[in-house]
Amino acid sequence: MGAILVVDDEQSMRDFLAIFLRRAGHQVTVASEATEALVKLREKAFDLVVTDLRMPGGLDGLGILKAIKAGEVQRASGPFDPEVIVMTAYATADTALSAMKQGAYDYLTKPFKLDEIEVVITRALEKRALVAENLTLRDRVAGRARLAALVGKSRAMQQVFELIGKIHSTRTSVLITGESGTGKELVARALHTEGSRSAAPFVAVNCGAIPEALMESELFGHKRGAFTGAIADKRGLFQEADGGTLFLDEIGELASGLQVKLLRALQERKIKPVGDTEESEVDVRVIAATNRDLEADVAAGSFRADLYYRLNVIEVRIPPLRHRREDIPMLAEHFLRRFTAEQRRSASLTADAMRKLESLDFPGNVRELENVIERAVALTSGPMIGATDLPDPKPSSKPAIPTPTELPADGIDLDQLLGDFERSWVMRALDQSGGVRKKAASLLGISFRSLRYRLQKLGIDKSDDRDEGEE
Repeated sequence: MGAILVVDDEQSMRDFLAIFLRRAGHQVTVASEATEALVKLREKAFDLVVTDLRMPGGLDGLGILKAIKAGEVQRASGPFDPEVIVMTAYATADTALSAMKQGAYDYLTKPFKLDEIEVVITRALEKRALVAENLTLRDRVAGRARLAALVGKSRAMQQVFELIGKIHSTRTSVLITGESGTGKELVARALHTEGSRSAAPFVAVNCGAIPEALMESELFGHKRGAFTGAIADKRGLFQEADGGTLFLDEIGELASGLQVKLLRALQERKIKPVGDTEESEVDVRVIAATNRDLEADVAAGSFRADLYYRLNVIEVRIPPLRHRREDIPMLAEHFLRRFTAEQRRSASLTADAMRKLESLDFPGNVRELENVIERAVALTSGPMIGATDLPDPKPSSKPAIPTPTELPADGIDLDQLLGDFERSWVMRALDQSGGVRKKAASLLGISFRSLRYRLQKLGIDKSDDRDEGEE
């Protein structure tokens, strides 16, 4: 099934084809002349255009074909041109040859039989689906399947693209900041893929997903016998990424002891595997990412200031999706194309559905939008995805932050006010967690080390035996 645009100046032919194609399960849009057709092609993505050759006005069916093949009507959200079938009651060898040379899929002479046009349309849509599938597979083989999701026409994203263009081929360390789901790894991959190191490895590691006891070995490798279970030499991620890029995701979760060793590796460009006595040189560009406020962690003493400044030579800040709502239609159409191609079906978003998407806050950002579209494509049986097929906004689970009252005429002691505010929330979290500091830290959205620092700063003694060994 496909989205088909029928263009013909005769209403009887438009109505006939629309009824026939809709009964076959296709989504059909009609236009009475070429200019109207071009407007519709710019507004919506189509799989197939069935157009009459001769129409009144300055533009005919071949004009539509030329505009499509020249990319004049291609939507920014999709890389695939629709297939074009040209039909006419005035068939000549020259017009047929001209249409085929300019990229038409086929050429039909009026009057035609229903089974004839049915076969041609089926084959044209099969070709369209095959092209989309081949391009998707090609992108996956090249490691770019998710890179295409880094799209946006907003000024904020254009600034991100401009910055990537300036720094992709430097060796300078980059810190990518932004909320979860905004596409930080996509930016890191773009910096690698577009840069001079693209032929070398891109190695990614989530610093919060590997236990501290294993992280040093993962980063720097180890020698046989260095510890129990080290039955052979192992290359670390720095060595695996030699000549290329090492992406350290969630860098704010790295333990303090490893922060020192990472800083030395960045400064000296040398690493020492666990259990080894000699250092080895590595040529690695390090790109780090975090959804935390590292400056606040530095101030709290949970993240080393010298490492922060070594990593944050250049910062790429990714805005949350709710701050760039104008990108939502482009991203939604991109994901729609991808998932309909993967699931071998045709579906479009109604205007109401798109308005609903633009109204959602998407706390999970682009990743959440991607999941919403995938779910809608999988669960919606018809050719149209409506507003009722999309999830309703979820109420925030976080308590509202109180807004300041009117500032007194004699001013306030801001440090004392902030200290009292911090103390009250820390104490509330400790009480709610039964004194288990690791659970309290989770409730406050901070690391265990950061909570421990705050307890010391505030002079709060709320230790619990169950916290021992949890760091």
